[in-house]
Amino acid sequence: MALGGARILSGGLLLTAIAAIRDPAAFRTLPRSAWPALLAAAAATATFQGTFLTSATRVGAAVATAVTFGIAPVSTGLCERIMLASRLPRRWVAGTTAAIAGCVLISVPQGTGARVDIYGIACGVVAGGCFGVYTVSAKRLIRGNVNMLAATPVTLLLGGAVLAPWTLPRLPELAEPRSLGLVMWLGPVTVALAYWLYVTGLRRLTAATAATLSLAEPFVAAALGIGILHERLSLPVAVGGLLLLGGLTLVSVRAAPARDARRPARRNVAGPAVDHPVS
Repeated sequence: MALGGARILSGGLLLTAIAAIRDPAAFRTLPRSAWPALLAAAAATATFQGTFLTSATRVGAAVATAVTFGIAPVSTGLCERIMLASRLPRRWVAGTTAAIAGCVLISVPQGTGARVDIYGIACGVVAGGCFGVYTVSAKRLIRGNVNMLAATPVTLLLGGAVLAPWTLPRLPELAEPRSLGLVMWLGPVTVALAYWLYVTGLRRLTAATAATLSLAEPFVAAALGIGILHERLSLPVAVGGLLLLGGLTLVSVRAAPARDARRPARRNVAGPAVDHPVS
C-alpha cells in the first residue's frame, strides 16, 4: 500500500509539473461536471495500486498480472456497456475471449506442489475491476472534452491522497536508496508515462478495445521471464502466448472501410476530432 501510494503520488506530481509548464490555466478550466468521473477514476486508481501490489506479493508478479489484466477487458467492456451504452462488436468478443484464455494458460501454476493463494487471486480480480472503472471514467472525460493534461494528474494525486495513511508512516523506509530508486522508476515511467500514453490511446479507441490491448502486459511479463530470468517455456505458456497474440491482433486490426466511405473523410480534414473505434 505504501509503495502504491508513493508510486502514483510521484507520477502525479511529475505530470502536474508538466501540465503547469505547458498550460498554467489547465487546472482552473476543469468543469464541475467532470468531478464525478474524476473521483471515480481516483478511487479506482488508489484501489488498483493496493490490490494489485498485494496480489503480486502473494502470488507472484506473473500470475497477478495475468489475473488482473485477464479480468480487465471483461470489467471494462461491461462498464462501457452500462455507463456509455456502447455496443461490443463480435470482433472484440472473439479477440478478448482468445486473449483471456491465453492469460489463463500463462498463469497456470508450474510444478506439482504449486498452491493457489485465494486471497492473492481475489486481490487481482478486484484490481482488474478497478482497471475497468478507471478506463471508462477516463473515456467519459475524453468524450466530455475535458482537458486530460490536467485531469490525469488530478486522478493520480487524489488516489495518492487516499493511500497517504499507509504511505506517510513508511517514508523513512521509502527514502532508503534501494526503495527510492524503485519509486523513481515506478513513478515517472510506469505511472506518468504509462498513464499518459494510455489516455492518449483512449482518444481513438473504445474503452473495451484499449483494455483488451492492455493484455500485452502479461505477454511481455512472460517473455521477459523467459528471456531474462531464464524461466522454462512450458507448453501451456507457449500455447497461451499464441492465443494472447492472436486475440490482441484480432482486436487491433481495423476492418477495411469501403472505398466510397473513405473519400468524404479525406476532404473533411478541418472537421472536429471524433473517436474512431478500432473494432
